[in-house]
Amino acid sequence: MLAALSTVPGKRDELIAAFKELAPKVHAEQGCIEYATAVDIETSLGAQEPLRPDVLMVVEKWESIAALEAHLAAPHMEEFRNAMSEVLTGISLQVLQPAE
Repeated sequence: MLAALSTVPGKRDELIAAFKELAPKVHAEQGCIEYATAVDIETSLGAQEPLRPDVLMVVEKWESIAALEAHLAAPHMEEFRNAMSEVLTGISLQVLQPAE
């Protein structure tokens, strides 16, 4: 899954710090294979989308959709969303699977 988390301008670093505290709890969840954050960087690639200084990407890989759903419903995720409600302006999810 790819999640794009949009923040209030200038608040992305606050969100990154919160994710650093959250990550160990998520890594301990049943079915978590990967959970990492990433930010846009500038390159000379012509097809690159414009930089988004107020967006944090989260790259997640789960053993199953059920594991992902359990993750999203976990108490620490609810606490995280509540704590970040003043920082976040939007969340966009893309749930993917390997192409066969």
